[in-house]
Amino acid sequence: MITENESIRLIFGLKVKSLRQERGLSYQQLADKAGLSLSYVHDIETGKKFPKSDKIIILAKTLGVDYDYLVSLRASKKLQPIIDLINSDFINAVPWEHFGLAPAALLDLFSNTPDKVTAFISTLLQISRSYQLSKESFYKSALRSYQNLHDNYFEELEDAVQKFRIQYKLEEIVPLEGARLESILQSMGIKVNKRKMGSMEALNRLRSYYSVKTQTLFLNKGLSQAQENFLIARELGFQFLKLTDRPYDTVNTHSSSFDTMLNNFKASYFAVALLMPEEVFTDDIKRIITQAKWNAKSWMDLTAAYNVTPEMMMQRLTNILPRHFGIENLFFLRMNGNKEENRFEMTKELHLSQLHNPYANALHEHYCHRWISIKSIKRVTELFKNKKYRSPIIEVQISEYWQTHNKYLCISIAKPVVKGEVDAASVTIGLLIDQKLLYTMPFVNDPAIPVLTVHTTCERCGLMDCKERAAKPTVIIEMEKEKKEADAMRLLD
Repeated sequence: MITENESIRLIFGLKVKSLRQERGLSYQQLADKAGLSLSYVHDIETGKKFPKSDKIIILAKTLGVDYDYLVSLRASKKLQPIIDLINSDFINAVPWEHFGLAPAALLDLFSNTPDKVTAFISTLLQISRSYQLSKESFYKSALRSYQNLHDNYFEELEDAVQKFRIQYKLEEIVPLEGARLESILQSMGIKVNKRKMGSMEALNRLRSYYSVKTQTLFLNKGLSQAQENFLIARELGFQFLKLTDRPYDTVNTHSSSFDTMLNNFKASYFAVALLMPEEVFTDDIKRIITQAKWNAKSWMDLTAAYNVTPEMMMQRLTNILPRHFGIENLFFLRMNGNKEENRFEMTKELHLSQLHNPYANALHEHYCHRWISIKSIKRVTELFKNKKYRSPIIEVQISEYWQTHNKYLCISIAKPVVKGEVDAASVTIGLLIDQKLLYTMPFVNDPAIPVLTVHTTCERCGLMDCKERAAKPTVIIEMEKEKKEADAMRLLD
């Protein structure tokens, strides 16, 4: 078990080591510049010793950072995940001593060579098997971390899209027509078949399949033109980027490797960027977000202008907002649900800059029904039930998280999962409300936007007067019981 003091020493040592390496300093050079002994610097970096304030000041000055950075829990994007892990409950859930790992060895494992990190990830995968966790879960988490590390903006993919548009004379064309995309794919020697797959009942849940043998992209029936355009553009991404380690269907539930999942992400990113070119889309977003009042119609008009689905537009926002508007604290999530069955699940999530609320919960707890994501699904279900549903609905809400200072502007778009069926899905982008957001998006101050206090799950929520509550606050109740037990035991001493 790693104690709190050990965690503090490990984190401090990790920062010093990382900064020393970034500055190109050897142990001896850092020791000489800081006026410390070589062995003392080594003990700091390996988490054996934590220096006094006067020595921390000297180290900070030598390494070119401030005192607060060295002693805080914040760090660079490359180090932050490691620090979060060292400072998490998970670190003590693993019996490190049974793996022959002392805290100093653990720090070495995290911060040194890639093969050791790979070995550590392999260990996690073995542990996950004992708890019936799939490797895909780890791959997805790793992919989300990869996206976060790059602010979900990938310049090499944006450049590839620009080269593609120039090569195929598409520079000024928005929106791109399906027939044009299909003809380009055919020029690459790949056929598109929209009939055969739809006749095979066993493939109903798949949207597409690529056959390497026949070089054919099969598209299923019932797809909208926007969905077809994305799938064709995604295949163009696979081909143009020469991504061979890839999935061949759209479900992709069993990735053989992390590279397979990563390449699928790259091709999908390429597709969305191709359909919503960076420069043009950024100009459109600037026009919308600088409005003084919330205007739902302008957002829906955007999906029509580019002939894309709401999810594609929301995903593109997670690329553009951090890069071009400096809005980095955001989350994206997709939820499926059924109001009649009181069933709601998070099927996709992305967090940039930090782990935001809301987030996925694997404990089968009930997500807060005050989330705009769930409220939108309920509204779609009600409209569908009363035969009044006509088109996707878009809603906005300012969500204030209970007992925190966090407030998010949440924009959600919802529609039926499949046309004619009661299950609905919503995609939501949440933006942390800070001075940067208030300056960039004046409409956040629109008094017409509803403000609601929310939580993560009902089981962990102390809002006892909540009318939307879907389950008892069992976690809160258990915590209160434990507190009473502890108080009573102290009376026995």
